[in-house]
Amino acid sequence: MREVFPDAGFREPVEAAEIVEAERRLGQALPTDLRQLLLESNGVLGRTRVATVWAVDQIVEQNLRFWSDENFAQLYMPFDALMFFGDNGGGDQFAFVQKPQRPDVFVWEHESDSRR
Repeated sequence: MREVFPDAGFREPVEAAEIVEAERRLGQALPTDLRQLLLESNGVLGRTRVATVWAVDQIVEQNLRFWSDENFAQLYMPFDALMFFGDNGGGDQFAFVQKPQRPDVFVWEHESDSRR
């Protein structure tokens, strides 16, 4: 990652037990690539110190919020197929598609509700 993003910041890795607890709270497994990254660094800070990849606790909290917030349900298409894991600092979120499972990363644009 440092080769592509030399300014990236890394944190201490999470313990496997923390991932198990996160998956229990979410009711589903984390994507394999995200799980592996968290075991190496509990999130990644981008060039401007934005948490481009969130820490495991934030991943849990944000997904539970996106999946259950009634205001979001009125404003946006459902989020239950997505597993959010980070953002760009401007409101757009990064997510894996969980239903159907695929290795692609999508960007959810908060202003237009588009997913690309």
